[in-house]
Amino acid sequence: MRLARLATPEGPRFAVADSAGEWSEDLRWLDLGPATDGLQVALLAGERPPTGAELESPARLLAPIRPRRILAVGRNYLAHAQERSEQAPDRPIVFVKLSSAVIGPGEPVRIPPEHRDAVDYEGELAVVIGRPGRRLTEARALEHVAGYTVANDVTARDAQDRMLQWSLPKSLPSFAPLGPCLLTADELPDPQALSIETWVGGELRQRGETRDMIFPVAQLVSFISQFIDLEPGDVLETGTPAGTGWSQSPRAVLQPGQEVEVRIPPIGVLRNPVQLEQAALGD
Repeated sequence: MRLARLATPEGPRFAVADSAGEWSEDLRWLDLGPATDGLQVALLAGERPPTGAELESPARLLAPIRPRRILAVGRNYLAHAQERSEQAPDRPIVFVKLSSAVIGPGEPVRIPPEHRDAVDYEGELAVVIGRPGRRLTEARALEHVAGYTVANDVTARDAQDRMLQWSLPKSLPSFAPLGPCLLTADELPDPQALSIETWVGGELRQRGETRDMIFPVAQLVSFISQFIDLEPGDVLETGTPAGTGWSQSPRAVLQPGQEVEVRIPPIGVLRNPVQLEQAALGD
């Protein structure tokens, strides 16, 4: 089942696609109700309220949920670690990405002028938690996953390379695109059997397979649950394949006027334009 959150004249609403199969820009979305925190928790737990009428234009897709927390994983593909001249970790590298950075499909990634030549893309599989859990075994971890969506872990590389902790360089406004929808876990039983592509300005920059993760999804969910109580609405970004712009020679970071597409069949395509951010508030 495909779930989405759409902007309507009455406010954000949850919706379900009226057909299964591959992602399409032309899917019809059936209303599930106002996008309240309570309905989000119910949907992630597997509850399905009666569907209403089709949501008509000018409804547009938002990030499919409002994340409670974003927990991201660094260096989870060996080739990406190697392109950054880093060692493969012996345990997951987990950092927090602020939910205030979340944007949805079609919303612009905004490049701050002070990071004009250093903002990079990272196409990733995002895991959405549906059931609470603590100290989960790997064998049971996926039972707590509601579904999957597509993420772009946008990063200010100049700041990241000067810091030991990565949360701030990865949490600037608009640096956490999510979408276009949430594909429920029953539709995607094996998260290690997916391909990821990132296209920038019509050029293929990244192509990887989730089977190449150093730490697969079940292991990541289990590992994080040894430290914190996982809750419905937590989002886990699982790392990026090789091909990031900062690691190329010459560097190929994001530029205003480009468009970034992260494609993970059968979940869908997350597409965001790139803009230069205006002067900071108060300037």
